[in-house]
Amino acid sequence: MKKILDATLERYLSRKLLVWLSGTALLLGNKIDGEQWVALALVYVGSQGLADIAAKWKGAGSEKSEG
Repeated sequence: MKKILDATLERYLSRKLLVWLSGTALLLGNKIDGEQWVALALVYVGSQGLADIAAKWKGAGSEKSEG
């Protein structure tokens, strides 16, 4: 179980870092402005947060039915 959790966290953290780095590179290259960078970061982090909440909620429901 710990291996699965570690792999999942590692995958999400690396994706968030990749999005941040890509957005920062676009910002530094004058392809997007600061407002667009913030929007990009908020949309990605927000969507990942919702996915995490949904996964935890689904997991909590299955734990109750097992108990």
